[in-house]
Amino acid sequence: MTEIADRYRRRADAFERLIHGVAPELWADPSPCAEWDARDVVRHIIDMHAVMLAPLGRTLSPAPSVDEDPAAAFRAARADVEAILADPAVAATMCDTPGGRVSAEGHVDRVVSDDLPLHGWDLARATDQDDTIDPQDVERLWAGTSSLPAELLEQFRTPGAFGPGVVVFGPEVKVPADAPLQDRLLGMIGRDPARR
Repeated sequence: MTEIADRYRRRADAFERLIHGVAPELWADPSPCAEWDARDVVRHIIDMHAVMLAPLGRTLSPAPSVDEDPAAAFRAARADVEAILADPAVAATMCDTPGGRVSAEGHVDRVVSDDLPLHGWDLARATDQDDTIDPQDVERLWAGTSSLPAELLEQFRTPGAFGPGVVVFGPEVKVPADAPLQDRLLGMIGRDPARR
């Protein structure tokens, strides 16, 4: 296993635990992502798994829908991505992506793997679960996000800049400079860490 595969697996495990922790009556509760309920957060993550497969000419394997069984839908999607990461030749395949030409495993690492802890926070907040992001993920995501050039950060905040309906980050939410790093990260990507 590579470092990228290990990181993805750890994050996917955490996200799957959150899915299993959702009480049935909370799936329709609103999430911190505007216009999404808890089920939509999982749907988005699965859709992003499909995006990781597309440059390789692959699609998601048949699975129950998110409406039928969110946990089974996620397990199937993660298995498809883990199959890419487990095959060194496929993982190294160069892919054209909105962020430029990168290896398949690099694409997974930069996009869906990074999405898992952030949208895990959304799912946890929507469903009254522990929303603590793994500190090593907070540090890694903060380092990457806070070092983005201002013009790229602005592009990430511009709806549709990476395709119709795509919003990467929301408008920045100001948090105190001495706030915990997780709160500063969330504010930077457009989440209000005080939202309940």
